[in-house]
Amino acid sequence: MPDLRSFTIRPMTMTDIDQVMVVEHSAFEVPWSQRAFENEMSSNQFASYFVADFEGKIIGYCGIWVIVDEAHITNLAVLSGYRGYKVGESLLRHVMLHALSQHAHSVSLEVRVSNQVAQNLYRKLGFRDGGIRKNYYSNNGEDALVMWVRL
Repeated sequence: MPDLRSFTIRPMTMTDIDQVMVVEHSAFEVPWSQRAFENEMSSNQFASYFVADFEGKIIGYCGIWVIVDEAHITNLAVLSGYRGYKVGESLLRHVMLHALSQHAHSVSLEVRVSNQVAQNLYRKLGFRDGGIRKNYYSNNGEDALVMWVRL
């Protein structure tokens, strides 16, 4: 059981992508490609990504786009073995504060309808159900629940 009191959240850098890919593959059946992260970091002016760093090891990350006064969480993942220690909650709180600092008034995200653990976290931080995106996930056609929070 790791003692995670000392993990820090900081902006992601290009040199973090290799470790972020480990987290990505640990968390998702259909992971983003390394190229997708490189494009987000280098070419998307709206994107900001943050990592949870524990003693030099990336144990989680979260991405957000802030466009005018709305923000959208692109992804949130925690390395298996470090789940249940509030790493995801800390990352989510951090990106919500980042969105607020960039003058966003709301944050949205999509989550699998079957992912009750994530939905519970989002509801804990004030997110509410906003609708369903039918057949959103390409690997199995699962619907996505759209959730929103006003900042």
